[in-house]
Amino acid sequence: MKTVNVPLKQNAYQIVIGRGILSGLGARLKSLKIGADAAVVTSPVIRRHHGGALAAGLKKNGFSVKFFEVPEGEQSKSAQVAFPLMEQIARHDSSKGIFIITFGGGVIGDLAGYVAASYKRGVPYVQVPTTFLAQIDSAIGGKVAIDLPVGKNLIGAFCQPKIVWSDVSVLSTLDQRQMRNGLAEAVKYGVIADKRLFSYIARHYHRLLDRQPAALEHVVVRCSRIKAGVVTADEKETKGLRTILNFGHTVGHALEASGGYNRYHHGEAVALGMRVAAEISRQKGMLSAADCQKLNGLLSDIGLPKKIKGVPLAGILRIMQHDKKFQKGRNRFVLAQKIGKVKVVAGVSPSLIQKAIRTYM
Repeated sequence: MKTVNVPLKQNAYQIVIGRGILSGLGARLKSLKIGADAAVVTSPVIRRHHGGALAAGLKKNGFSVKFFEVPEGEQSKSAQVAFPLMEQIARHDSSKGIFIITFGGGVIGDLAGYVAASYKRGVPYVQVPTTFLAQIDSAIGGKVAIDLPVGKNLIGAFCQPKIVWSDVSVLSTLDQRQMRNGLAEAVKYGVIADKRLFSYIARHYHRLLDRQPAALEHVVVRCSRIKAGVVTADEKETKGLRTILNFGHTVGHALEASGGYNRYHHGEAVALGMRVAAEISRQKGMLSAADCQKLNGLLSDIGLPKKIKGVPLAGILRIMQHDKKFQKGRNRFVLAQKIGKVKVVAGVSPSLIQKAIRTYM
């Protein structure tokens, strides 16, 4: 196992990464004295594949275990799912020792994390991410939220988990679309902070798509360290440092919302958003044509979308106005300066934004 520390002043925790470690979570939680009753929020598919190993390890260490299943897909990040889930947990909760385990991908992590932040004004929770994307990104950092029809993650909180437990072995049950989703976020980390990581993915994306454990563990550890560093420096995004994690997400989130959260998966939308952000960067003279092509070429090699389809430009532009990064009516984009370095830029010309989006329509 490898451990990445998130040394926040009041909410420090560890990210534990390894292979075949799922059943070992119970012993670690026992040492954390987190509570006695585990409310595990998951999907039917994840429970079927991996629920037995998780539950066995918890019960062996004296925890009671109750599973709460929610449907797969972004639609579950909604008030229509979150509030009935809280009601179910409340009906089950007969003691003061309840804690929540988010056992799934980014949707379940965001949803169950939001429930943990809200139920009883906050109960402890643990992130057990089961997708590549969640292990390298969404399970880390304490951003939890549900969506509104007008935009993603508009109802939420900062609520740090007690531990993140990433077992790369569970990724073996993912399909190729889910693996590509995760790789999009991994590429993002390369662009914003680590040229060597970008080069590693370019050389080994076949191994990652084939779910080779050593390659997966390498990327999960590296991305976890990058995000842990950014979160530690700017836990609640008050200093502007954490904003760099949103490279590709301004247009990406708008694509997800304007597509009704069912046309594009998160990583696919972010890949298109990165293409647009890179084009804006190139047009502004910030990013070389060669680096822009490197990014586009890698995204295409991985099999991520090359063109925006089925989503009108007007819908993308309308929803972008609700982006949380925008301030006092001025847009703010994370733009690339080179592979490994980005900058937050305010007041990008609307005509340039439209031109860049149209490039990929």
